Amino acid sequence: MSKLHRPLGTLSDERDPVRLTPDSAGWSYSGLRVLSLAAGETRVVRTGEYEAFVLPLAGSCTVRVDEQVFELAGRDSVFTRVTDFAYVPRDAEVELSTAAGIEVALPMARCGRRLEPRYGPAENVPVEVRGAGQATRQVTNFGVPGVWDHADKLNACELITPGGNWSSYPPHKHDEVSECEVVNEEIYYFRIAGRDGVTPSREGFGLHRTYTSDGELDEDVAVRDGDVFLIPRGYHGPCVAAPGYPMYYLNVLAGPADERSMAFCDDPAHGWVRDTWNDQELDPRCPVTSQEGRVS
Repeated sequence: MSKLHRPLGTLSDERDPVRLTPDSAGWSYSGLRVLSLAAGETRVVRTGEYEAFVLPLAGSCTVRVDEQVFELAGRDSVFTRVTDFAYVPRDAEVELSTAAGIEVALPMARCGRRLEPRYGPAENVPVEVRGAGQATRQVTNFGVPGVWDHADKLNACELITPGGNWSSYPPHKHDEVSECEVVNEEIYYFRIAGRDGVTPSREGFGLHRTYTSDGELDEDVAVRDGDVFLIPRGYHGPCVAAPGYPMYYLNVLAGPADERSMAFCDDPAHGWVRDTWNDQELDPRCPVTSQEGRVS
């Protein structure tokens, strides 16, 4: 069994689907929690040495931290809308409460500086259509440098890949300091829509590849709804959504650099593919979502 592929259930605790710390991942910075709160439930999360985003996956909630209150409108599903979110600092007691129930992700990074809590409105989140042809996908850049600069180490974004399309392509890496990359540990958290294209379901699947030039890492895995894949090093990509089953993933990145960056290097064997996009049409199914709701 792969040590990098963590299927649904393998990272769960008694209450929640995912609890992944840097230590349990075998690295130093990146972490992820996915919490499931029932209607009327209140939960207190102590961030300790981690900064985090509070990112609704399905549902809405109230966030109370450092005497501030943020009302997150959230969304029905990751396939229905771009959501608002909150940033919460290290060494904080964060209270989450929900009237109707919520599934919420907490992308996390071990960090040194303590910043102030802050609200991220959905209308300020850029939605990018990247690639072309069968490599067309949506990138929702809610927590990336240059868009969201209120973080010490934490970077995060969301992607939606229509059924039958490829994303995270060409394969790329960020495991050393070079002219084109920085060191970042990365987490992929997958949600796969069922046949209605909106509701997450274990019915569908996708594919993910991670490898190194020397062949020490060489993994091709089928991923299903709720799975996690860890990228400690090496080239990663593509992620392929099976026809009929749109794929979402949340990327969480953090590393040792003093300044946040998501710079990477393409695999030189496949980087030429980017040039072919100039002569291809965008897949009209992208963008899939906006701040107002479904687009296609």
